[in-house]
Amino acid sequence: MTRMPDASINLPIPASLDTLQPEGRVLRWPRNPSEVRVSSSLRQAVSAYIDAQGGGQGLFPTPIDSVNVLRSFQARMPMRQIYKPSFCIVLQGAKEINFGDEIFRYGAMECLAVGMDLPATGRVVEASPDAPYTGITIELDIAMMRDVLEQVDTPFALPASPGPCLFVTQVDEPLADCILRLIRLFETPKAIPVLYPSLMREICYWLLSSPHGGELCKLALPETNAARVARAIYVIHTGIAQTLRVEQLAEAARMSASSFHQHFKALTSMTPLQYQKQLRLIEARRMMVIEDVNVAEAAYQVGYESASQFSREYSRMFGVAPKRDVMNQQRLYNEYVNRRVQPA
Repeated sequence: MTRMPDASINLPIPASLDTLQPEGRVLRWPRNPSEVRVSSSLRQAVSAYIDAQGGGQGLFPTPIDSVNVLRSFQARMPMRQIYKPSFCIVLQGAKEINFGDEIFRYGAMECLAVGMDLPATGRVVEASPDAPYTGITIELDIAMMRDVLEQVDTPFALPASPGPCLFVTQVDEPLADCILRLIRLFETPKAIPVLYPSLMREICYWLLSSPHGGELCKLALPETNAARVARAIYVIHTGIAQTLRVEQLAEAARMSASSFHQHFKALTSMTPLQYQKQLRLIEARRMMVIEDVNVAEAAYQVGYESASQFSREYSRMFGVAPKRDVMNQQRLYNEYVNRRVQPA
């Protein structure tokens, strides 16, 4: 299932709506001279890359498929989507993600790390033409994280709570330096196949060893409740149009139905059926925007028997009717797909 890029589904937010949002708290990092130096170099390197790609704002592809750069000159409206295993580093400005009843807000030199496919609502909350939001999104390789864990002599501590594999942490000097080397790797595409895997291993290590890294360990370690729920989530994704029973998913997770239901909700903030519904609507939106599928066909392909029911639930989730929404999103998506990575 192809993932629709963040920037293609995020519209500017009107000032009147922005004033209704909670202020939240954005921590200001870094705090020591060496971190200031590394963060400044990283921000300059990313800005230089964006300028070399034609400048402006939006989502910018890179020579590495799993890495994208984002710049925005204004705040963006909230958007519901499935967050893949990845981490998003903010270099300037701030973002906010709503997951269940919790709001995570993170600013310069902080990152959001997500360990499993999770429905959540995110938006840019701090940006301006003079100080645009600038960020980097890097997809995580769970198999590589598992391999890194196997080579660590002292195991990282798992969190006591059964909460989601999601956290906000500081981008300290070692992690920032690693990401800076990754950005500079764009200048030598021929070196990417050789050097990128080792850089990702290093990134995995710094994330796993961070104060909240145990949240990712829950997924990378075999036979944890998180890893078992992740197997059931895979079944939901692969059988998106099928009618799935909780017992069937619990069997895939090798858990009792009651234990599975409890852990699934703790990790995703919703029931399995609620998860499937949100996944269906998000996938239908992707199909209509990217593949130009009409409303009725998209509804049918994701498992809806009634196009009118699909439209009602779509409007309830995205705040606008499917056809109108798709017109807006296709315009933004076309801006993204028309970008091509320019050689260094």
